[in-house]
Amino acid sequence: MQGSSREHGVFSFNELITSDLESAKKFYGELFGWEFRETETIYGNLYLVAMKGDKVVAGMMLREGNVPDDVPLIWDQYVTVDDVDASARKVLEIGGKVMLPPTDIEGVGRFCVVLDPQGVGLNLITYV
Repeated sequence: MQGSSREHGVFSFNELITSDLESAKKFYGELFGWEFRETETIYGNLYLVAMKGDKVVAGMMLREGNVPDDVPLIWDQYVTVDDVDASARKVLEIGGKVMLPPTDIEGVGRFCVVLDPQGVGLNLITYV
């Protein structure tokens, strides 16, 4: 991540959770001119990093094997925080829920999944 994406409180990344990775790759590749680099999720499954030239613009992964079945197919957003562990504690203090506790993503950083008091989900991330 570059620039403002490392600033606390700034949306820094978008990730597609899909049921058909190849179809999503074809659709978004044709729509936006994205190219894709294959890597793995923290669970060892295929993960696509979407590139526009040399810039990372998004990520894509299958729901199956990566997130619970009740998670909707969605573009999932990440907000940068200075300290994901402290932010997870703050979420609990102010009435939210932590759905996935702070977890390391090798070579990327540490993230967690939270819900606000209305039940809206969001990912918090601290980059390495």
